[in-house]
Amino acid sequence: MTGFVILLPIAITFYVTWDFVCFVDGLRFVTSITFIFLIGVFMSSWWGASVLILGEWFLKKMSIMSYIYSASKQISGAISPDQDSNAFKEVAILRHPCVGEYAFGFITSTVVLQKSFGEEELSCVYVPTNHLYLGDIFLISSKDILRPNL
Repeated sequence: MTGFVILLPIAITFYVTWDFVCFVDGLRFVTSITFIFLIGVFMSSWWGASVLILGEWFLKKMSIMSYIYSASKQISGAISPDQDSNAFKEVAILRHPCVGEYAFGFITSTVVLQKSFGEEELSCVYVPTNHLYLGDIFLISSKDILRPNL
């Protein structure tokens, strides 16, 4: 999984900027899985991490590629199993859009809202809406969220 999380932003960057170089017919899937695994093993070492830092520095110096790379890195960071945050790891049920209807979502973070009469903890909930990556993000009071044991 580490290889996938590290390779995702790099792969998206090069896919957008270059035409994908075709592998040998019939071996695309096996070659891709093997390549992702080997990159994960390599990047787990100290030397691999150093190469990654150098590569990121190089990509950030290119104007258009830096925007593509940073956006795809943020996306892969959000779904990374190695991250310390709890983003997308807790399921939430919220009342939406009207009384008696509910929606499933994923808690991405919590924030504290400063009010004149005190503080209120809000949860940021991502509710996917279709088969793509699109969805809605809601800030809802943490006490109004149902947390199933999923």
